[in-house]
Amino acid sequence: MQPAFVLPRADASTLTITWIGHTTTLLQLGGLNVLTDPIWSDRASPLAFAGPKRFTPPGVDFDDLPVIDAVVISHNHYDHLDARTVSRLIARFPAAAWRVPLGVARFVRRKGASDIEECGWYATTQVGPLRFTAVPAQHFSGRSLFDRNATLWCGWVLSSKHHSVYFAGDTALNPSFSEIGERCGPFDAALMPIGAYDPRWLMRSVHMDPEECVAAVRSLAPGVTDTPLVLATHWGTFQLTDEPIGEPPRLTRSAWQGASLPSDKLWIARFGETRVVRQL
Repeated sequence: MQPAFVLPRADASTLTITWIGHTTTLLQLGGLNVLTDPIWSDRASPLAFAGPKRFTPPGVDFDDLPVIDAVVISHNHYDHLDARTVSRLIARFPAAAWRVPLGVARFVRRKGASDIEECGWYATTQVGPLRFTAVPAQHFSGRSLFDRNATLWCGWVLSSKHHSVYFAGDTALNPSFSEIGERCGPFDAALMPIGAYDPRWLMRSVHMDPEECVAAVRSLAPGVTDTPLVLATHWGTFQLTDEPIGEPPRLTRSAWQGASLPSDKLWIARFGETRVVRQL
């Protein structure tokens, strides 16, 4: 779809969310423009000629981005921390603030970023009027055979005076969702992964399937009336695992309906689609 984010920035009382693909979104809240896990490269790989190839193009052309004020990274896997995209962003938006999990600051500093803070779980940091809180996730990290779990992984809660957004990043179902909801909620929106789940014996410990995503939402916001707008992420962009690339949204809709959650709160976005989220 044609993106409909606000140029150059949205009003501080407005929240817009634009799905670019995978877990890359453009968030406009608190009067700032924020990117999550940006990747514009053709492959989620250290190599330009091998590795998972992009199945669909980014929903927003890189050259059409507004001025980016902040970038949040959930962990250092190639489909979430893309070296070529990081370099492009730093060259174009040198003043952008980078908020990353413990151990990842060195990577973006080497690329030329200057405003960098790394956080452990439940640590908070500020960018202008926005508060960033790193929150737990069940996943892992590593970019080679020799650095597995040498850096942290996390989700993020972004809060302004008017809105709060939970970005889950990449995670398996785990008990932290209820704690995150209690400590950081309620949320106007939640960006939740639904793909890369088969085979379950291998992926269950690091990725949710659609049914588990719905269970996570119910833990995050136990009251049906508190259900945030849930943007389904981590599907349709890279073929990372065995399930058909179009299966996750179909199963998510079915699980959502089976849980009797409000139908208008599940957002299976088109690439480039923007929504304006009203305050809870």
